[in-house]
Amino acid sequence: MQLASRFASRSPVLRSPVPLSDDQIRLVAPSIFAEEAHDSRSDRYTYIPTSVVLNKLRSEGFQPFMVTQTRVRREDRREYTKHMIRVRHASQISSSEANEIIVLNAHDGSSSYQMLAGMFRFVCSNGLVCGDTVADVRIPHKGDVVSQVIEGAYEVLDGFTRVAESRDSMRAITLDTHEAEVFARSALALKYDTEVKPAPITEAQLLQPRRAADAKPDLWSVMNVCQENVSKGGLRGRTATGQRRQTRGIQGIDNDIKLNRALWLLADGMAKLKA
Repeated sequence: MQLASRFASRSPVLRSPVPLSDDQIRLVAPSIFAEEAHDSRSDRYTYIPTSVVLNKLRSEGFQPFMVTQTRVRREDRREYTKHMIRVRHASQISSSEANEIIVLNAHDGSSSYQMLAGMFRFVCSNGLVCGDTVADVRIPHKGDVVSQVIEGAYEVLDGFTRVAESRDSMRAITLDTHEAEVFARSALALKYDTEVKPAPITEAQLLQPRRAADAKPDLWSVMNVCQENVSKGGLRGRTATGQRRQTRGIQGIDNDIKLNRALWLLADGMAKLKA
């Protein structure tokens, strides 16, 4: 499964440790509040503002903590372009981990409504997107869109039980040094094209936790350490020509989700092999 759309690097993004207000969201992603569809849409296009869906999710106890929209060259599309919201339930705000629903939409025909499941670690402020254990719900702009979106949100919520089961099974699996290195090597291959040239950092560097609490040998901790180091970058390494460089963090929203889902699937596959 893939995102229905792409978000280029340097797309405007707003993240917050507390729920975002409409005024905050509007500054970064005005397309969420578009009052009508782009004039390129036909009469068959059912227009439902994403803000209506967001307010309905709020009434169900979900609050937005991150928003973004694509950068556009044509100013007339800025108010309608692709956008993304990550929401999580108010009951989980104070916990160390929270399940998220990722909502994707556009009002210019470039994207259907799409919802994915994610898991957020407050300790490192990185979003971890679940793999095939949770449904990817897509809804075309036809018929009763709002009801379909809310129904889809609950479908994603139902999948979080399976996410919790996968997470608990990963926590119960201990990796030896060799197995952890195999996981890190696979993670490096996901980030860098290691078949063409070597990665700028080693498996040992990728496995180095950024806080003492993550220095654990279980599969869940190993995955999250690798995920944080890959996503944030900043590790000292060398290029193929021997030049010293710091690794770059992941900037593009689409690449971030793609890599995080791949890491989840990698860990999920290893858990099944070890079971």
